[in-house]
Amino acid sequence: MDGWNLWMKERGHPAYRAKQIWQHLYERRAGSFDAMTNLPKTMRDDLKASLTFGDLMVADERVSRDGTLKRAYVLRDGQVIESVLMPYKDGRRTACISSQAGCAMGCVFCATGQMGFARQLSSAEIVEQALIFARELHQRGERLSNVVLMGMGEPLANYDNAMEAVERINHDLGVGMRHITVSTVGLPERIKQIADEGRQVTLAVSLHAASDQQRSALIPINKKHPIQQVMQACVYYCGKTGRRISFEWALIAGETDTPQQADQLGRLLSRAMRQGLIGHVNLIPVNPTEGYDGRPSSPLAVSSFIDTLKRHGVGATARLRRGIDIEGGCGQLKAETIKRQQKESQRGTVEVAA
Repeated sequence: MDGWNLWMKERGHPAYRAKQIWQHLYERRAGSFDAMTNLPKTMRDDLKASLTFGDLMVADERVSRDGTLKRAYVLRDGQVIESVLMPYKDGRRTACISSQAGCAMGCVFCATGQMGFARQLSSAEIVEQALIFARELHQRGERLSNVVLMGMGEPLANYDNAMEAVERINHDLGVGMRHITVSTVGLPERIKQIADEGRQVTLAVSLHAASDQQRSALIPINKKHPIQQVMQACVYYCGKTGRRISFEWALIAGETDTPQQADQLGRLLSRAMRQGLIGHVNLIPVNPTEGYDGRPSSPLAVSSFIDTLKRHGVGATARLRRGIDIEGGCGQLKAETIKRQQKESQRGTVEVAA
């Protein structure tokens, strides 16, 4: 609320109005300055004249047969990001939001990784993605229950802004800290920093392979931070926080879903568990993308993978694939949006030339 206090002072408005605006935004989920009817009209006009109501403009939106809503947003500088809202039968409403425009990690099976890095998102741009969903859910008598920083970008490579956003999502939107998940490919020093700062977020670490050779082929950052460094940081995190880590594993038919891969992962995690690791594996059949021809695993391969991990004393859950019919994978809708914008731009150029 400090920003609103400063704005009040600069514009000569009473300081107590800052709290009223905050309440409109985060408690009543107002969708415009005009909806803040207990503010004087002169003040609402001043707000509209000097500020924009948010930084995100919808560029594309798709709704899946399973209820998943995916949006591509255009930012003020023209960058495009994505957000997803996933409803579950048990009442959970989970927002998957982006922390960067693009991503520098270069994971080969990820559409975002294939398009490269553009810039960091501000904490406000990160929070607004969750706020928009919270506002829309509020209007139909529902609430945002979970938030995952698992959209475009590597949150721990935008650490300060991502952590500030986490604090605001917790404080301003009322999402419990343990219902906020931060996903990372594994930046060891940042994982330790989360532990040292005592943050109670849920940590999800994307492994996807259990040997350095295989993981480096899928996730290039592994060449800088090999698996043992990542695992040591995870053991440290569990020792400091007592929290369980979710390990993400993309199941790619014939590549990462074989009995040998399952055995290798089981041995890796069971060794770390003897050192204090508390972990669980989330198995995710890969979403196909234009830049990667790997296919999702069969149900039989998934079941076999889980059984192999169980024999090592490692728990695993197969995660439902959601939004497949609407370009649900990270970065896919952005890629489609950019293609459409380019076609529209080219069409406009041709029309002018004609």
